[in-house]
Amino acid sequence: MTHNADLKEFLRSRRARLRPEEFGLGGTAGARRVPGLRREELAALAGVSVDYYVRLEQGRNLNPSEAVLDALARALRLDDTERAHLFDLARPREARRRPQRRPQRVAPATYQLLETFDDAGAPAFIVGRRMDVLAINHAARALICDFNALPARERNYARFIFLDENARDLHPDWAVIAAETVATLRVDAGRHPDDPDLSALVGELSVRSEEFRRWWADHQVLARTSGTKRFHHPIVGRLTITYQALTLPDDAEQTLFVYTAPAGSPDQAALRLLQADATWSRASTAAG
Repeated sequence: MTHNADLKEFLRSRRARLRPEEFGLGGTAGARRVPGLRREELAALAGVSVDYYVRLEQGRNLNPSEAVLDALARALRLDDTERAHLFDLARPREARRRPQRRPQRVAPATYQLLETFDDAGAPAFIVGRRMDVLAINHAARALICDFNALPARERNYARFIFLDENARDLHPDWAVIAAETVATLRVDAGRHPDDPDLSALVGELSVRSEEFRRWWADHQVLARTSGTKRFHHPIVGRLTITYQALTLPDDAEQTLFVYTAPAGSPDQAALRLLQADATWSRASTAAG
């Protein structure tokens, strides 16, 4: 991954998705050799010179001001996550974050919180940089994957989604979840372009997964917030959960995921059954 190349491809991909007719621009689709707005059209919308925008999209060593980036974000109709990603990609090299070589640590109080969610039958886990799974409670291990049983380098959510065949069976909407996983990883790549571990992960997934390569080339970005997920679990069958992604106060690059289901619903009963199974397994292990 090179930062200028990422900025170039991100700008091109956002420009290509815009429909000229939405901006009142003339010309038929057949008259355009490539989809989206032309460079000169976007430059005019953003209020910058064509030459400047062309050099920026070519990945030359420019240092655009915040005002220029704001104008481009508006012209490209970026959402908040895309706008932040654009600013990350456009930062000069000396202003980028240095690679974080020390492992992230989960606070003791956070481990206690995960146990509390266990008692409530709610799967919960902590994801850090590069989508590394830093901590996971018993209910989440029973629902998704026993990450604690994996070698340390394999405790990564993106690796699980793309390289573990069980992930495809577990998620009926695997393609949607996998594409969103790539988009989330793209955000990390923008924040930490010089992270060698992230580069190694992207390289491995690109070599081993054609789907990952295709989605990575789309330059989509996504912030983890909330939503629903469907599961097809080998023990409890089909269930749908609601998830929330919460940034932890002591480390902005640690995200707590919590899975819940409506009280009294079959989905909650399925989670309770998994929680009971996880509790029994935990007690058996302790007794042994």
